[in-house]
Amino acid sequence: MPATLLVVGGGKMGSALIGGLLAGGWAPGDIAVAEVAEGRRRELAAEFPAVTVVDAPHEGLLAAAGDRPVGALLAVKPDAAEGACRVLATAGVTRLLSIVAGVPSARLETALGGQPAVVRAMPNTPALIGAGVTAIAGGSFVTAADLDWAEGIMAAVGTVVRLPERLIDPVTGLSGSGPAYFFLVVESLMEAGVHMGLSREVSRTLVVETMLGSARLLAETGEEPAALRAMVTSPAGTTAAGVRVLEARAVRSALMEAVAAATERSRALQR
Repeated sequence: MPATLLVVGGGKMGSALIGGLLAGGWAPGDIAVAEVAEGRRRELAAEFPAVTVVDAPHEGLLAAAGDRPVGALLAVKPDAAEGACRVLATAGVTRLLSIVAGVPSARLETALGGQPAVVRAMPNTPALIGAGVTAIAGGSFVTAADLDWAEGIMAAVGTVVRLPERLIDPVTGLSGSGPAYFFLVVESLMEAGVHMGLSREVSRTLVVETMLGSARLLAETGEEPAALRAMVTSPAGTTAAGVRVLEARAVRSALMEAVAAATERSRALQR
């Protein structure tokens, strides 16, 4: 039977989404994946044996599901996005969820032709383990039903928020690039532990578990981060001494400037 969703691009994020959808109850026969690299197609076929794997869309591959339009998820490199959309148009795709960074919905709409429903999404790398956060934004012809459809797909790999498309660039700078900032902090703290005499293994355990526990505390208590920081920072204590150095070195400002720089770079890529 024809599939109702075509995933275009079988890389890490595309395969993570397929795995999340299958784990969430999608039938393997409802999903197809198009991947140009032969070696990667073999890997996908082994990983998802009941999912149709092809090199390109072809007649009869896709079908509408009831009154829902034919849909595709675009997970290719930015320079291949518009070409892929032109191919998808010939396959009858009129509803598109794009996780391609830096390509506005208007360009994808033009490549598809007509009045397609294009939803842009900006996930982040924790989606690879089902713990991501994704912002979605609708294009010119998107309805509430289209956003529901897109959210249902991205929820397979984590939390989803809805925003206007003009805010996708700040999302890119904050949560899209955010894991890199986080890993840099973790890397630095691990090195600090080693310099203070801890083994690398122990330092890694202490830092990773501290980060995990702190994130859970923040999420589960609902407290503001400033309040939780104050709980740890006794007057004239050890934490106060460390925080004083961080503030003196403008760590807070550096992180804010990093998000601003990444946001501006995301905007520049679309010009």
